[in-house]
Amino acid sequence: MDEQLFFKKLNNLCTSEEIFYLLSSLEVMSDTMASGALQRISEVEVDDNGLKNPGLLENEVFRALCCQFEFASSKLSNTGLLNALQALIKLRIDPQSTLMTSLLSESEERLGRGQLTAENLCALGESLLELEGPSCATLEQIVNHMQERDIKRWSPREIVMVYKILQVTVREGKQCQNLLNRLHSVTLRTVSQLSPNFASVILNSLVVLRQTRAVLLVTALCKHSVKHVPYFTDHELVNVLEAFLYFGQKVEIFTEALERQVPKSIHTMHPQTVSKVMQYCCRKMILSKPIFDAVAEGFISSADRLTTDQIAAYIIPFGTLNYLPPSASSLFRKLETVLHTRLRHFQPHTLLNLLHSCVLIQRYPINFLPKIFSPYFLQKLQAQPPGLNRVVMSQLTQLFLTVTLECPFYEGPKLLSKYQARAFPTPYSSPDVRLFRRVKKGLLYLLKKRIYFASEVSTPYFYVVDIEIKLDEEGFVLPAAQLEEVHRRIALCVDGQNRFCAHSHNLLGEESIKQRHLQLLGYEVVQIPFFEIESLQNTRKIADYLHKKIFPTYGLSN
Repeated sequence: MDEQLFFKKLNNLCTSEEIFYLLSSLEVMSDTMASGALQRISEVEVDDNGLKNPGLLENEVFRALCCQFEFASSKLSNTGLLNALQALIKLRIDPQSTLMTSLLSESEERLGRGQLTAENLCALGESLLELEGPSCATLEQIVNHMQERDIKRWSPREIVMVYKILQVTVREGKQCQNLLNRLHSVTLRTVSQLSPNFASVILNSLVVLRQTRAVLLVTALCKHSVKHVPYFTDHELVNVLEAFLYFGQKVEIFTEALERQVPKSIHTMHPQTVSKVMQYCCRKMILSKPIFDAVAEGFISSADRLTTDQIAAYIIPFGTLNYLPPSASSLFRKLETVLHTRLRHFQPHTLLNLLHSCVLIQRYPINFLPKIFSPYFLQKLQAQPPGLNRVVMSQLTQLFLTVTLECPFYEGPKLLSKYQARAFPTPYSSPDVRLFRRVKKGLLYLLKKRIYFASEVSTPYFYVVDIEIKLDEEGFVLPAAQLEEVHRRIALCVDGQNRFCAHSHNLLGEESIKQRHLQLLGYEVVQIPFFEIESLQNTRKIADYLHKKIFPTYGLSN
């Protein structure tokens, strides 16, 4: 039978029985046809759980095929040899069998003699990775041969295979940056041709290989990934999201694609993929209501099947980005139920992060705080990395402040003073320098003298106030250093973009709880957000704006 006709028929067959029947009807076939038949058998008979029908390995036609490859390996074409090897690996044939050792030995001999094309090298590399893993010594030999080839004519499949091989050989300490640079240039020209799988594999390799200088390629791949979002498998999407996080990429249309896809597939998406989507949103400070609302619904229906790390990954971003979904009451009722049944399974730091995120959005884990404040739990926190560092102590302190200020009915154990932080170090606590300078200039213009306000004031309650103004009983502004006759304290919160979700006027959870607590501690909190002041063109206009914000009901006295 003509090879072209044979492959056309072969590719329409869907069971090994049909393939064996076709092979039985042939008197003669080339090794390329025979290896193609093995490959088709591996495609239809192997799934994620392995071989569907182990009995097929005893089939007479299958055994005859294997004999042909075992005893005539030296006469096979490169394509026939390597395609057969790939198919037999997929069919889980014993690597120590004489069939497999014969094919591997012949492949490695041809490699040593330099007889393999670039496509052959990729096929052999793929087989060795599957069979022996990254420790296979022959992989380095394959890389050396690749460096001698003209990579400009490589197909996307060959490019992807080289990245996969380099990913494991370079990770082992081998340096191939020159080959990588050439590979990046060729890949950049073929990005538009890459399938979802190929784009995902290359991005993953770039992360593993730490190719932070391949900016043009990374950017092109991330933009190309947008159109593939509906077609990525869970594993592929995780790889892409990790690349976005590692390389600091922020493509708005990629987030929009996720917003269309996640709500549709939330009930079929793997929990680890959902966790990675939420990590992406949280790290990029992206408050995507379609994604968060869908994840909330997904949590309500599937929380019992999640690991403790996945539970935390689903919930913590709601607190970090200060967002309550429409289903908030059901969401936190479900979380409380899960915590009651599985509290002891949580790692100490995971549990602390989870409960701390809840209080940021005024969901109070009263029933679980006695455990958090217990000496035994605090010792466990201290014993596990990162221990009781400043961030952990600030979370404990904020939990303690929350129950003290917002839950006066709480009668459980308190947090011992030695575990309380003196200040809250957060990435968002420092004010925007340029905005801060403009506000201080405006205040100076308004109050005439610098003595009438203090900046970055530490309070006895662990928070730092951006700007503090003191007033006496009659509303006169007092010198900032004065301690007596202070009737009112005004806390100006100079909120730059770093204290808001990306492209949003929604305060982050850390800043929201700070302003809430300052108010409960007796401060009059006045928010000075960047979006209200950035359009004011001169100091006088800023002073007028501050006058209306700080003293809205009466003229200024000083």
